[in-house]
Amino acid sequence: MASIAANERVFNFSPGPAALPLTVLQQIQRDMVSLPGYGMSILEMSHRAKGFLDILATAKADLRELLSIPENYEIIFLQGGSRLQFSMIPMNLLRGATAPAEYVVSGSWSKMAFAEAPKEGPAKIVWDGKTTNYDRLPGDIPFSAEAPYAYLCTNETIQGVQFDEDIDTGGVPLVADMSSDFLHRPVDVSKYGLIYACAQKNAGPAGVTVVIIRKDLVEKGSADLPGYLSFANHVKEDSLFNTPPTFAIYVMGLVLKWLKNEIGGLPAMLARNQQKAKLLYDVVDASEGFYQGHAQPNVRSLMNVTFRLANPDLDKKFISESEARGLDGLKGHRSVGGMRASIYNAMPVAGVEALAEFMREFRSQNS
Repeated sequence: MASIAANERVFNFSPGPAALPLTVLQQIQRDMVSLPGYGMSILEMSHRAKGFLDILATAKADLRELLSIPENYEIIFLQGGSRLQFSMIPMNLLRGATAPAEYVVSGSWSKMAFAEAPKEGPAKIVWDGKTTNYDRLPGDIPFSAEAPYAYLCTNETIQGVQFDEDIDTGGVPLVADMSSDFLHRPVDVSKYGLIYACAQKNAGPAGVTVVIIRKDLVEKGSADLPGYLSFANHVKEDSLFNTPPTFAIYVMGLVLKWLKNEIGGLPAMLARNQQKAKLLYDVVDASEGFYQGHAQPNVRSLMNVTFRLANPDLDKKFISESEARGLDGLKGHRSVGGMRASIYNAMPVAGVEALAEFMREFRSQNS
C-alpha cells in the first residue's frame, strides 16, 4: 500500500479484525488515559472493580435490548473465538448423546466446526455444499427430531453466502455461529438454543466472544468437564470465572451504544446494510461478466461480497490500484480467489460508494 499520512484513514474492507465505528474509536481515544469518573484507564481497571462491573452489566443489558433476548437465555463473554466454540459446544451438548448432532456445512467455518464434533460424540453432516465450492445454501433442511442439536454458520465470510432469515428446526436446539453477521439485523433469538459470535468482525475488537445460551442447555454439560470449558461455570460466575477480556468488552459496549443511539437499532442497521450490499452487487451484475460473483444471487451475503475478475491476470493490478485509492483489504481468500469486500456494520456508505466507483472505472479502463 502507498504511504499513509499519520492521521489519514483508509476504507478497511478486511474480513476481520475489521472496521470499527469512527465515533467509537474517537471515544476510546478520548477516554484511554482516564475513564471519566474512575481516574484510570480501562486497561488498568480490575475486573472486580465497580467500574468494570458496571460496564459489563450495561453491555449485557444493551445487548438484551437490541436483540430482544428472552429472559430464559443467559449472556456470557468468553475468550478463544470460534475455534474454542467448535470444541466447547459438543463438549457441553453432545457428550453422552446417542443420536448424532447434525451439521450444515455451508463453507469453510462450518466445515471446521464439524471436524471437532466427532471427538466428543456422534455427529453427522446433513447438507454439504462442497461440490459447488460452497456457492449456495440448502432449501429445507431435514433435521431429525432426536438430534441433540443442529448447527449452522449464518454467514460464511470466505465464500460470501448467508442465511437471511431464522431457520425453523422443528424443536431441535439450533446452534448458530453468527460471528460475521452478528447484530447486522433483528434476530428471533427464541428460535435458537445457542448463538455465539466473535466480536472482531461486526461488534468490537478481537478478544471477546459473546455466547447467548438457553438456560435449559446450560446444565447439559457434564460435571467432569475442565472448568473453563463448562458453560455452567461461566454463567454462574457472570463471565468472571477467569479474568475476562475487559478492554474488548468495554469497546463492544460502546459499539452497542452506537447501534442504539446513532444507528437507531437493528432494523435501521439492516436497511443500511442492504443499501451497501446493493451498491456492489449492482456493479457486479451490470459488468457483463467482467466481474463474476461467487455466491448464487439468492444467498449473497450482506457482509462479505465475493467476486472474481473474468481475467485473473488483472487481480494484482486491481489490488494495487484499489490500495492506492485508500481501499484496503480486498484480496479474496485463496480457496475462492478473486476479491472479497467485507462491508460489516461499521463500514460507512461512503466507503462502499468509493469502491463501487473504483470498480466501474477499473472495468472501463481494462475491458
